[in-house]
Amino acid sequence: MTLVVRILLLCLLMGGFSATALQAAPVSGYEPVAGRQVIEKTFPEVTRYQPLEENRAIQALYAGEKLKGYVYQSLDFVQTPAYSGKPVNAVVVLDPEGKIRAARVIEHHEPILLVGIPERKLHEFTDQYVGLKADQKVTVGGTSNERKVAVDGVSGATVTVMVINEVLMRTAHRVGVELGVIEGGASSRPPMAQIRSDGFQPRTWEELTGNGAVRRLRLTRGQVDDAFLGTPAEGIDEASQAEREDTLIDLYATYLDVPTIGRNLLGENQYRRLKAELKPGEHAIAVMANGDYSFKGSGYVRGGIFDRIQIRQFGDTFNFRDLDYYRLSDVYAEGMPDFNEMAIFIIRQQYNFDPGTPWTLELTVKRQTGPLDSEFQVFPLEYQLPDTYYTRPEPVVTEEEWLESQPMWVQVWYQKQFQITVLGVGIAVLLFILFFQDWLVRKPRMMRWIRHGFLVYTLVFIGWYALGQLSIVNVLTFVNSLISGFSWETFLIDPIIFVLWAVVAGIVLLWGRAVYCGWLCPFGALQELLNEIARKLKIPQYTVPFAWHERLWAIKYIILLVLFGVSLEAMGTAEQMAEVEPFKTAITLHFARSWPFVLYAVALLVVNLFTRKVYCRYLCPLGAALALPTKLRVFDWLKRRKECGNPCRLCDKECEVQAIHPDGRINYMECHYCLDCQMTYFDDHKCPPLIVKRRGKRRGHNAPGHPEQIPVAQVE
Repeated sequence: MTLVVRILLLCLLMGGFSATALQAAPVSGYEPVAGRQVIEKTFPEVTRYQPLEENRAIQALYAGEKLKGYVYQSLDFVQTPAYSGKPVNAVVVLDPEGKIRAARVIEHHEPILLVGIPERKLHEFTDQYVGLKADQKVTVGGTSNERKVAVDGVSGATVTVMVINEVLMRTAHRVGVELGVIEGGASSRPPMAQIRSDGFQPRTWEELTGNGAVRRLRLTRGQVDDAFLGTPAEGIDEASQAEREDTLIDLYATYLDVPTIGRNLLGENQYRRLKAELKPGEHAIAVMANGDYSFKGSGYVRGGIFDRIQIRQFGDTFNFRDLDYYRLSDVYAEGMPDFNEMAIFIIRQQYNFDPGTPWTLELTVKRQTGPLDSEFQVFPLEYQLPDTYYTRPEPVVTEEEWLESQPMWVQVWYQKQFQITVLGVGIAVLLFILFFQDWLVRKPRMMRWIRHGFLVYTLVFIGWYALGQLSIVNVLTFVNSLISGFSWETFLIDPIIFVLWAVVAGIVLLWGRAVYCGWLCPFGALQELLNEIARKLKIPQYTVPFAWHERLWAIKYIILLVLFGVSLEAMGTAEQMAEVEPFKTAITLHFARSWPFVLYAVALLVVNLFTRKVYCRYLCPLGAALALPTKLRVFDWLKRRKECGNPCRLCDKECEVQAIHPDGRINYMECHYCLDCQMTYFDDHKCPPLIVKRRGKRRGHNAPGHPEQIPVAQVE
């Protein structure tokens, strides 16, 4: 058994050792006591927790009878997927003023945090939120200003901490609004709609109701009886079977400020007087009804409130008082029916009413269940002013405000514009190399400089800077999502990985696995560059015997099958076993890990100094996964001659990854597309058939009757 094979077996044992270390490593997950520990650390004086009646997911914290704050878990409010495709869960403690007093992630499935970055880093990140108000704008990275607070991210887990930031602040804002400790809703309002003062057109009652300018709510006695079923008022004042279809109230409502509505209903003079009385920011609506039930109510008295109707908009409600009420007796719209009750109500300025936004007129029906007890049911009349009657200015938002309103993946893509642009340029350069390879390989010196320069770009920029190292975990996650529920957002959350996978998918179909493994894999680039340095330093190189080489191929496919099988049952376990890939250690975390992982990665790189890309050729499950569809590739652009393999074995001997069989065939499932064989193919000072041809031309031996001969190298 050769030295290289022995070293390879040693690496396999070390890989198994790393996997064992992984199984022993603590895995972050939900612990029932985690939330209690956070509370005890934040408010050690708390003696009891009390779920709120309005939302039992929120618990009030009391020290004796004194309210100290509130606690909740984020998963009860949002389920934003993180890098793993699964949501994170955090415990958040708010004080009665709406400030965050504690925030701690208690459950996550992020591979980089499960095995890689210490949990301490994550806790240090969430500790930055202590003292922030629930309605503050918080961003990861950047500079704090009067509009936002910037917190420091975690190197190597940028996407994950951006998701955690969104989860913490979205839930804090939502809970704060629900508790009433911060204001909510106003910031989401559109610019105020402006009523068109021109364009009056005569309209009949039928036309006004037909285009939605006048809206209707008809309630039968049976409908109201059904609404009280299951309440103490069930059976009280209940209609007989014959009366169930009788109308209790036939209610109409409309917005009067619009000239086409107001002038047609009120007439020119009455409309003008009404508009003259309205102050800036005030609005008028008309309410009309027939039926046995009065929307004004028999209990109404001067100075009181109309308790049977109210307006709801933007989640706010407001009632009308006696000074808001105007009698309406004369109406003029053609075809308008007679009504038992008609009234004009004024919506005052302080309610900030927006006529262009949908609003609801809520009618309350009350039934007496005792001398002092009553039951209420509310019936809504929905109103939306037709858009032909108003205009709304376009909202003026800054670029930063626009970005804050976008989904998380859009924000990440926006923040990584530079990386995406440079990656796009690099991919364009690679495509140029591929499409013009026949021209480039005729200039071997230039081609080698181009290749080595691109490998440096792949290692330094794609790998160490942009963290664009693809992994078998990506493949397993994709397959798992197809089974459990596919979501584009899961994959769009990391733009570099998404763009690379999109490009790799196309490259595999066109050229096979070779181009990614030989040009775009950062760890592969690291191995090749180190091996080139080793050759310059005259470090001896060892070749695996071809018989052993063919059998060792199978290892990476076995690893792939094991990982795939485990992922179907336990994705988290498969992610840990995928540490057979040294990518996270050598590329993502820059070797800043515990010693078993670093030792494993360094051992692979040391072996690589003597035999190029041992890991890629025999252990890489990602390479195995990409090799499987290689047989479906469209292009076979690597040229061969009939002399290749017999009698010429030059390319076979020179291929550093031994992808050329002794018979001269190129095994595309093992090829890394380094183009060395193509440089030889076009070099008439190196390729034996071309050497013979060139010499024959020079000596005139290319005439008929002088068969060409090529040098025959001894095959070991």
